[in-house]
Amino acid sequence: MAADLSVILPRVLIVSRRCVRKNKFVDFVGEYHLNLIVNYGAVPVIVPRVPGIHMLLESFEPIHGVLLCEGEDIDPSHYESEMANLSSEELEEIRSLHVSDTAIDKEKDAIELRLAKLCLERNIPYLGICRGSQILNVACGGTLYQDVGKELTRNVTEKQRMVHMDYNNYDGHRHPITVVEDTPLDQWFSDSFVDGGREVLVNSYHHQGVKKLAPRFVPMAFAPDGLIEGFYDPDAYNPEEGKFIMGLQFHPERMRQPDSDEFDYPGCPFAYKEFVRAAVAYQKRLISATCVPKSLKLNKEMEKRRRTIVKSLSVARNMSRYGHGTKSVNESEIKAGAEFLEANTALSPQQEARLKQMGATVRNGSFYLERLNLREEKEKLARNLMGKMSMEQLLDLLSFYRTMGKICSEVLEIKQHGLVSHQTT
Repeated sequence: MAADLSVILPRVLIVSRRCVRKNKFVDFVGEYHLNLIVNYGAVPVIVPRVPGIHMLLESFEPIHGVLLCEGEDIDPSHYESEMANLSSEELEEIRSLHVSDTAIDKEKDAIELRLAKLCLERNIPYLGICRGSQILNVACGGTLYQDVGKELTRNVTEKQRMVHMDYNNYDGHRHPITVVEDTPLDQWFSDSFVDGGREVLVNSYHHQGVKKLAPRFVPMAFAPDGLIEGFYDPDAYNPEEGKFIMGLQFHPERMRQPDSDEFDYPGCPFAYKEFVRAAVAYQKRLISATCVPKSLKLNKEMEKRRRTIVKSLSVARNMSRYGHGTKSVNESEIKAGAEFLEANTALSPQQEARLKQMGATVRNGSFYLERLNLREEKEKLARNLMGKMSMEQLLDLLSFYRTMGKICSEVLEIKQHGLVSHQTT
């Protein structure tokens, strides 16, 4: 039994992260992400990080949303050729300090960049958390800091300097951000601002971040050192209509009270809530676009009428094309098609006027029947007469026959609907 598409929850793709456990690779996705997606009414579909999966993404269709989060540094070859003018010593220092993050995973890069570009092409809802926000920026032509500490923080004052990653306090670490007015983040956290400010404390766990923001995006928040902590595409943000393209550098899903699932702020889960809302709306749009209405079944009277009209115009077509097959034709058969065209009200006035002219031309076929007296020898004369018609006249006739096939079913359907409505009232 086929499933009812109207009750199937939207599918949100999430790419897993690979790690080593007991000397074997293990794929995982944090439960905070999965729980929020499920709680707000979508189904998380985990895309495993295995070789070659980036070539099989079509098998995960339909895709109603993509959530990307967690993972190693993105291969810098995807966004800049030089290593940000960092010395070899500095690069080695970064690798030593961030061992688990600097081990680039090219397969994961390929999977996630392909998904991000797919979302951008089709306007599929996309939420990027931490690495997912960086993937989104890179997919649109933006760049990243190779290391925030080496490239950004060293150029700011002591007061502005921020710690964006605390290995000893993963969930508990917080730093302030300033939210930009009139952005989604502003709407979600507005009730939590104090003393007339626009600051909240957020959890972060990253050593890279947005350097040059892609042109299509608008910043939503900044850290004191100037790092962009959130951005979105204002032209692709309307969850009610299935539009949502956003990246958050911080982790709202981990901003919870100690030993509790209670969030630091009421606005923390809103990114997931609105993202799923957009996925639901996007799914409805896809279903509406792919649902094909059932063909209309005519009653006996309408079907008989349709056959008469089709036969009438078929006879007229044969007369115009071949000049034969007219021995058993009477005037009423020809008039049926012309009268149908003249009675049609589904077309524009210009189309009606043109088809009436063609209908008159069809009716003139009866004049040929009378003149030729249905004699076999006169068929040749009929062919000769049509041979003398101008190209414009012949093209008009051909255009008429082609148009009829299209409009006949359309008009009959309109009339049938009118008949059904009349019978039910």
